[in-house]
Formats: sequence, C-alpha cells, structure tokens
Amino acid sequence: MPSSATPRVSPERLMQFTFGFAPPLMIETAIRCGIFDILDKGTKPLDALCVETGTSPRGLRMVLDALVGLDLLSKIEAGHYGLTRESATFLVTGKPTYHGAFFLLTKGPMLSSWSGLEDVVRSGQSARHINREQDGASFFLKFVEDIFPIHYPAANVLAKALGVQSTPSPISVLDLAAGSGVWSIAIAQQSPQVRVTAVDWPKVIEITKKVATRHGLADRYKFIGDDLHSADFGRGHTIATLGHILHSEGEARSRRLLRRTCNALAPGGRIAIAEILVDATQDCDSSLDLRRQYAGEFGRGRYILFRRNSRLASRNRI
Repeated sequence: MPSSATPRVSPERLMQFTFGFAPPLMIETAIRCGIFDILDKGTKPLDALCVETGTSPRGLRMVLDALVGLDLLSKIEAGHYGLTRESATFLVTGKPTYHGAFFLLTKGPMLSSWSGLEDVVRSGQSARHINREQDGASFFLKFVEDIFPIHYPAANVLAKALGVQSTPSPISVLDLAAGSGVWSIAIAQQSPQVRVTAVDWPKVIEITKKVATRHGLADRYKFIGDDLHSADFGRGHTIATLGHILHSEGEARSRRLLRRTCNALAPGGRIAIAEILVDATQDCDSSLDLRRQYAGEFGRGRYILFRRNSRLASRNRI
C-alpha cells in the first residue's frame, strides 16, 4: 500500500546558506597569502608554507584544510598540500586563465556594500553609484585588468560571430565602457582592418591602453577618457560593444546610452551587448538567471546583437 506520509522537510539547505560567505573569504585569504602561487611550484608541508607566507600554523592549517574540503587543495604525502586541477588552472596569479580577481573584492567592496542591503530595500536608493565616475572609477580600477581572462573566451565567440575576419574594407569598432578592452581586442585580433574607438573614464582608459599595448594593438586604437553620457562617440561605426555595463546604468540611462550609440553607427551597423539576461523560462520578467550569466558565459545566448537601419530594428542572440 503506498505511503501517504508527508516527506520530511530538512533545514540543511538553509543552514548551508548561513555560511555562504565563508568560501569566498577563505579563497581570498589564500590568494592574498600567496598559497596557490606557492603550491603551483610543487606540494609543501604546513611548516614550509607558514615560513613562506609569514602565517601561523594554527590559522593556516584551518584555512588549508577547509580548502581541501572544498576540493580546491589536495592533502597528500604525509601532510603535504597541493593544488587541484581547478585551482591550478584558475587561482594562480599570472596565468592567462586566472579568475581570482573577483575573490579579492570579497571582504572589501562586496561585503561592505551587501551589508547595507536592508537599507537599500527600505529606501529604494543605492548607497553607492558605481555608474558615476566619483565612485565607479576607484571601484573598477581594483579589478578591471584582472578580469580580462574571465571574459576573453566569450569575447572571441562574439568576435568570430561578427564575421569581421573576412571583410576586405575598414571596420570601425566603438568600445563603450571599454575597461580592459577585452571585447574590442578580440574583434581587432580577427582582422587588421579593424580600428577601435575606446571610451571610458580617464583613469580606466589608461588600463585599456595598457592592455591594448600588451596585445600589440594600441596603434589601431583611439582612446577617449570621458563619461559615456558626455563623450563624443563620433559617427559611422560598423560595430559598437557594450560589455556588462547596462545593468549598472538603470533603464532611463540605458535608453539614453543606446540612443546615443545607435546614432554613432553607420547604416546597418550593429550593437553587441554582453549582459545579465532575463531567464526566458521564468514567468517573472525581473527574474535573472545568474547561473547562466557566469557558468554559461562561454556558450550560446550570451550576446544580443542590434542592427541599425533607421532605428534599432532587429535583434538576435548568439
């Protein structure tokens, strides 16, 4: 006879949430202490790691063992610690696949900002405005160069989909809120015909210039240090990129920015937008599928392309 008992409800999932802040803090601590960089050279015992990092055995052991539990370190050979394939690939500074930049924001801007969430919910007002130069420039300078490898694979997907590699005539790309320049650099690498106008705040545009120089492309760039809402974008661009910027602008400012961007395009020009997208499977229009935003970064559906005719007349995802 089938059981009619009500399934037991467990608090386990909720209890896991209570310490959700801990793993990023442990990873940040390990990065700042140089643990992943040191272990990339080979396994080491606790006492050797303490000497190299200037940490206490008691404190470091707890963090290391916790990272073993998170499968970010291994513990082998009578107490020697080592990297896993995941941490060796993504958490060693200097590697082209390094993803540690966001973790270095955890105890600073992230936790301090999110701790004021209740006040923001009650007032409906942001505590900081990172889309304004006064707050935003200092915030983005902390990590904008380091997130280049996070977005570079996705930028290459976009660059190839745009088809610029087979175009014999000059192509003008407008890179708005350029940051590290990752979106336009990937496009410029597809064809020597590409010329880029990069726009960002004066302090941030210096990072764009630095990264473009590193990739041997600076001579094909025009760098404009100005605010997106006052800068002269020029005219006649073939492609414009807006990489992860509209979500911090709000609806009214985003509409103005898109209108200005459209006016800077040549007829038939395209705007490529990389952004956090609404999950089409949800009924609620405001539901954001953050898992697709990050875990699915390199797959399909990451970009919306708008083509200009007399207006923003068509769009598609790639």
